[in-house]
Amino acid sequence: MLIDTHAHVNFRSFKDDAKETLQRALDNGTWVINVGSQIDTSREAVELANQFSEGIYAVVGLHPEHTHSQHVDEEETHFLTREEDFNYEEYKKLASNSKAVGIGECGLDYYRLPDDVSLHQSVKAKQAEAFKKQIQLAKELDKVLVIHSRSSKGTDDACLDILDILDADLKANSYQLKAVLHSYTGSPEVLQKFLDLGVYVSFNGIITFGRPKNQNSRPSAEVDDKTGNMEKLAQLTPLDRILLETDCPYLSPVPMRGKRNEPLFVKYVAEKVAKIRELSVNEVEKITFDNARTLFKI
Repeated sequence: MLIDTHAHVNFRSFKDDAKETLQRALDNGTWVINVGSQIDTSREAVELANQFSEGIYAVVGLHPEHTHSQHVDEEETHFLTREEDFNYEEYKKLASNSKAVGIGECGLDYYRLPDDVSLHQSVKAKQAEAFKKQIQLAKELDKVLVIHSRSSKGTDDACLDILDILDADLKANSYQLKAVLHSYTGSPEVLQKFLDLGVYVSFNGIITFGRPKNQNSRPSAEVDDKTGNMEKLAQLTPLDRILLETDCPYLSPVPMRGKRNEPLFVKYVAEKVAKIRELSVNEVEKITFDNARTLFKI
């Protein structure tokens, strides 16, 4: 059994076949946690989860990209984000559903800040405000915090600011943090700081991209693994803290590059992690399945 701990079958890429995609995953031994990015996709995640008796769950929250309006040019999609303020009570209502197992994805994203540098601080402040509210909601409802951390190119700035926010909250309130760091691509040194806080780490298709054979052909619009950094991160993360994800419909793993990603493809991530950690695929499947069930209480 496998669990795709971070999917977006609740996104418009699956508007015509969301339920069929999830059923296909279940039929092939893969459970799915769909993650919201704003109020409507969070609501859709809960609604989808409630259509299945077992194996499909939801995380609800506000992505930092949606705290201000901007044009996003991702690997497989292009869209204008709709600015949203975090409505604590509305999200609390959604998160109180029995199929909702986490809050997020939330955090900080400095990868695309406005061209007007004078706006950077206000944008960062608004992201931080929404993040802090979601930390509070996760604590109140005893849900897992699903962290999005995307730094500006060549830095760990957003990740370090996230750590500062978490550290300050932990010192002020003294509680056991329950969190997963989603799609982390930063430095091993900063990852260790998250691990020291007890955070789980979720790996996706990026780990399969590797060094392009043709240097003119990049496997991702923004990330490849020329330095072997992703393998270092997978080696550094303790086995009892590793999770798997697809982040579908984005970041399709090798050998499915160019196709719409879906939860079923998480098996390719498992295969790569198994190779890196010198384990059998069955061992990785069992370890990550057990980890996910322990963390999310499913």
